[in-house]
Amino acid sequence: MQTLQKLFLPSMGCGTWAWGNQLLWGYDESMDDQLQAVFNLCVSNGVTLFDTGDSYGTGRLNGRSELLLGRFNREYVGSDKENICIATKLAAYPWRWTRQSMVRACKSSAQRLGRNVDLVQMHWSTANYAPWQEEGLLDGLADVYEQGLVKGVGLSNYGPKRLKKVQKKFAERGVPIATLQVQYSLLSTYPVTQLKLKDLCDEFGIKLIAYSPLALGILTGKYSEQGPLPKGIRGLLFRQILPGMRSLLGCLREVAQSRNKTMSQVAINWCISKGTIPIPGAKSVEQARENLGALGWQLDASEIAELDSAAANADKKMVQNIFQTK
Repeated sequence: MQTLQKLFLPSMGCGTWAWGNQLLWGYDESMDDQLQAVFNLCVSNGVTLFDTGDSYGTGRLNGRSELLLGRFNREYVGSDKENICIATKLAAYPWRWTRQSMVRACKSSAQRLGRNVDLVQMHWSTANYAPWQEEGLLDGLADVYEQGLVKGVGLSNYGPKRLKKVQKKFAERGVPIATLQVQYSLLSTYPVTQLKLKDLCDEFGIKLIAYSPLALGILTGKYSEQGPLPKGIRGLLFRQILPGMRSLLGCLREVAQSRNKTMSQVAINWCISKGTIPIPGAKSVEQARENLGALGWQLDASEIAELDSAAANADKKMVQNIFQTK
């Protein structure tokens, strides 16, 4: 059994889904210097958690996000280097179903990173479509921890029913679950309000990580029904959702103005106030700087209540991840 190493989790992280993704985020290799500057700015400001996945990167760029993170981590020389926490999610590909395949996948991620993964996470549960596949993958996840290849293990897109099962299974092996990652924002309160995942995580000592805290950018206030909207899938989604969230955006705008903050800073701070670790993405230094402005202050109880109410009354919500289980 491995000796416990400390997993360092700050109050906000940085999501790197866009780093290598051409399809949704229009990545190209000329962005790499800018992304390195984003990495440096985040770490030097205490945002030391970087969330990635072995499936991040489109087509021939598969694994690109991990490769970039490995390079940026090696070349970083500023403060807080010792607190850098690279969290990767291993995909439940159909051809991955043995425990050994998970151990191999984690070693491949470590190879791309040029260092050990700090926090390894199951990217999604296969419970919705191939429950038989999950057993081996979970065994492999626990093996990775027992073999000392990682400092901690986490889950992603799990609901309370599945979480209880996995927690019991892992507890029998003495493997603690460090984190659970779900889509959580003012437009996606479902995992906390309906599934009550925060309460369960608190009971089990698990930190809840909020991905897409800006709902793919729709909560930044940069987009309106009149357009222009982002290209591709995001634009189609925004066109459907924007008309049903006028009052939520209005409320967000009011709080932001009274605080002298931006709408995205308020939306991220709201996630922090709910006891989660939001991981907004950033493709430019400007976006990273904007995200950092969500730290160092706190929304008060009445502002949170106003935002909660506006979120509950939004006609349209973000589409839930198809892999999110009950």
